[in-house]
Amino acid sequence: MLARLPEVVRLVETRSWFVLHAPRQCGKTTTMLALAAELRATGKYAAMVASCEAGETFRNNPDVAAGIIVADIKRNARVDLEPALRPPEMVETQSGAILADFLTAWSRACPVPVVLLLDEIDALQDEALVSVLRQLRGLYRLRPIDAPSTVALIGLRDVRDYKVVTSAGGHLGTSSPFNISVDSLTLRSFTEEEVAALYAQHTAETGQAFTAEALTAVFRLTQGQPWLVNALARQVIEKMKVTGTIEAGHIEVAKEQLILARATHLDSLAHKLTEPRVRAVIEPMLTGIPSKERVLTADMAYVTDLGLVVFPRNQERQIANPIYREVLPRELVEPVVSEMPALPVRAWAQADGRLDWPGLLAAFVDFWRQHGEWMLRGPAWPEAAHQIVLMAFLQRLVNGGGTIELEYGLGTRRLDILVRWHVRRDAFGAALEEDRHAIEVKVWRDGDADPLTEGLAQLDAYCDRLALAAGTLVIFDARSTAESVPWNTRGMLSAETSPTGRSVRLLRA
Repeated sequence: MLARLPEVVRLVETRSWFVLHAPRQCGKTTTMLALAAELRATGKYAAMVASCEAGETFRNNPDVAAGIIVADIKRNARVDLEPALRPPEMVETQSGAILADFLTAWSRACPVPVVLLLDEIDALQDEALVSVLRQLRGLYRLRPIDAPSTVALIGLRDVRDYKVVTSAGGHLGTSSPFNISVDSLTLRSFTEEEVAALYAQHTAETGQAFTAEALTAVFRLTQGQPWLVNALARQVIEKMKVTGTIEAGHIEVAKEQLILARATHLDSLAHKLTEPRVRAVIEPMLTGIPSKERVLTADMAYVTDLGLVVFPRNQERQIANPIYREVLPRELVEPVVSEMPALPVRAWAQADGRLDWPGLLAAFVDFWRQHGEWMLRGPAWPEAAHQIVLMAFLQRLVNGGGTIELEYGLGTRRLDILVRWHVRRDAFGAALEEDRHAIEVKVWRDGDADPLTEGLAQLDAYCDRLALAAGTLVIFDARSTAESVPWNTRGMLSAETSPTGRSVRLLRA
C-alpha cells in the first residue's frame, strides 16, 4: 500500500508536516492507517490516525469542533497505542487553544515523537477550520518536544481549496493558516501490474480466475482508480454472481451496471458538475472548443484534485478514465432525458436483432423538428446544448440494449460518439455480437467555415481507429442566420463520401 507514496516515510523521518489529498475512495485512509502501523512497529513513534469529520456541523463553534477532534484522538489512541504512548486524559486547556494545548501536553508526556495523521480535515469549514489550522501552525516551531513531530492533513483537496468564509472569497487561497507544510502529496492510481496483483489475491483465495482480457478491460476502463478497480470486481463477484472464470464481457456489463445504479462514488462525483468552476474546465472539453474566457489555474487544480481530469505528458487535459467519460455526459443529459416525450427504446431493433440505423437517424430528425427548439434552452451548459440533446436522444439506447461511448477533448472542435448495439447477449448481459456505428458531431457557429470538409476527414480518422467501413456526420447549425429557418423544416439527411472513399450519412440539423 505504501508503495503508492514512496516519499512519505522520509517526510516523517525529517519531522516534516505535509498534506495528502486525493479524490474519494482512492485509499487515503487505508494508506495512512498502514503508515501509522508501520511507524508504530519500529518502536520509534507514537503514530495514529484520527478524524475531523464529526466536527463538520460546528463550523462556527471552533472550540466544540476542536474538542470533538481531541476526543477522537483519545478514542483511537486507546485502540492503537500502548498505554505509555497515549495522551494524558486530563489536560488543562483554554478557549481558542483546545487542540494546541492538548497536543503540547501529549507531546511532552510521550516518550517517543508523536505522528498525528488527521483525516477528513476538509470536513471542517469556516471558523472551525481556520482555528484548527492556526493552532497547528502555532505548534510547528515547537516540534518535536512540545508539538507532534509530524502532522499530516488528509482530505479531498489541497489546503488552498478548503472551504471557508473569508473577506476575499470562499477558499483559503495562498494565505493558508497551514502554510508550513513542506509537501503536498497525492495518491497515484494503481498501475496495470498492481491491478493484476490485487485481483490475483482473489484468485489465490478462491480459485476464481480472471482472463488476461478481463484484466486489460479493468485497467482500460478505470485507469487504476482504486474505487473503480474494487467496485468492478465486487459487481462481478457479489452482484452478478459469476462463478466461473471472469471474462472481459463480464467486466463490461459490470461497468454498465455500476453507472446505471448511480453508485455513491459516481453519483457524488457527477454532482460536482453543478459547480461553475467544474463546468469552466469540462464544458470546453465536451464541445472541443476552447473557452472564450481563460480557465483559472485554481479551477484547473480543483478539478484535477477531484480526480475528474488528468494531464497526460505533452497532451491536452482529459477526463481521467473511460468510466468517468461516460458518467459525466450521462449526468448532463439526465435533466433533458427526464423532459423528453416517451420514446420506444426497442423501436429500432430489426428482426435479426441488428439496429435500424437509418430509421434511428430519421427518428432523430422528427424529434429535432418537434422538440429541438425548446430543448436547446434546457441544458445548464449552453455551449454544449446541441451535443447534450443528441446524447439525450441516444441515451435511450442504453436501456434498450446498447451502450454509448464518447471521445471528447479540448481543441478537437468535435465530439465522437460510438453506438454499440447488442445484437446478442449472454445470460449476464455481455455482448456476444455487436452492431457498431460511429458519429462525428460538429457545431457550425458564427464566423466559422462550413465544417463539412473538416468533419469528413475527422470521421475518417475515427472510423479508422474503430475499423468501421461507414460513419455518420452530424452538423448542427448554431449560426445566427439559422434562427430564421422554420423548425418544422430542419434536419436533412443526405449521403456523402469521405476523403478515403467511406460511405457517410450526413445529418444537417
